[in-house]
Amino acid sequence: MPETLIRPSRDLPEGFAHRMVAWQRQHGRQSLPWQNTQDPYRVWLSEIMLQQTQVSTVLDYFPRFLVRFPDVAALAAAQQDDVLALWSGLGYYSRARNLHKCAQEVMSRFGGAFPRQAEDLQTLPGIGRSTAAAIAAFCFQERAAILDGNVKRVLTRVLGYGDDLAVAKNERALWALAQDLLPEKPADMPRYTQALMDLGATVCLPRKVQCDTCPVSSLCQAQGQGEPLAYPVKTRKLKRTSATLWLLWAVNAQGQVWLQKRPDKGIWAGLFSLPVFDSEDELLAAWAQGHGAHYIEPWKHVLTHRDLYLHPVRMTGTAKNAPACEGQWVDAAVWPAMGLPAPIRTLLEG
Repeated sequence: MPETLIRPSRDLPEGFAHRMVAWQRQHGRQSLPWQNTQDPYRVWLSEIMLQQTQVSTVLDYFPRFLVRFPDVAALAAAQQDDVLALWSGLGYYSRARNLHKCAQEVMSRFGGAFPRQAEDLQTLPGIGRSTAAAIAAFCFQERAAILDGNVKRVLTRVLGYGDDLAVAKNERALWALAQDLLPEKPADMPRYTQALMDLGATVCLPRKVQCDTCPVSSLCQAQGQGEPLAYPVKTRKLKRTSATLWLLWAVNAQGQVWLQKRPDKGIWAGLFSLPVFDSEDELLAAWAQGHGAHYIEPWKHVLTHRDLYLHPVRMTGTAKNAPACEGQWVDAAVWPAMGLPAPIRTLLEG
């Protein structure tokens, strides 16, 4: 732990919640399409979409999703392939699969109504502790603390919390502090919760701080130390890995492309993709009757903790002589509406 950081204290900043609520009312975000509602379906959908995804991107997907699946019953009744197709491009596709499973469990276990308490919400697929608290706070005014990445940054700086969050007991301690900081009035919970999100997204940024516009700067121990960027402390980092993938872009005389559905686990699980091979030789052997092999310029596709080096090879042939791997010929008018990984969609469209 850097010498400038101090040990966490149970002495909580007085008036923190009140200042946050007042600031959000005057300066926070007010017009996002998932705000100003107590509909748990919309709040839940936005919370899942916003995980690891920028607001600007979600603004495009959120309304389209609601048009196709206006409520939890419609989503539960959908085919998973349809859900993945609409999610295509958002990434982290396990979110979409869990979204579908969660909708089905809301229907089967709770009669189509989201449970009102975070403890129960947390038992549903894809809903962790922070997401459950957000839904319960926004929709049912439960005094439940959220602690996503933005909020961890805000609270560790305000509290001068310098313990390593890679250690489970230290994160549990921060959860306890977050709960202690909640406003006393349940009616303040929606705006307080939104204030934490807004402050972390617009003012208390990872590599830049705007302490002059922060409503709690005078309470902030990190700002008082002159070391706001030193928080939060998390030493353990996930090791990046890489993989080289050879992609068979097989096209027949009718303009159809050969697509296969990926396994339920692993890269691009459950999506439709060009066939993937570990080597050039395996790819060429899979369609020995294909001809005119055209090697597309390879590129690196960056995932959160993994780099994919993609090597597409475009080959042509006839519909009768299909590649010797799982898949099916798909018309050019059909595949744009299917659930495709972002790099595959970019390749086919380009």
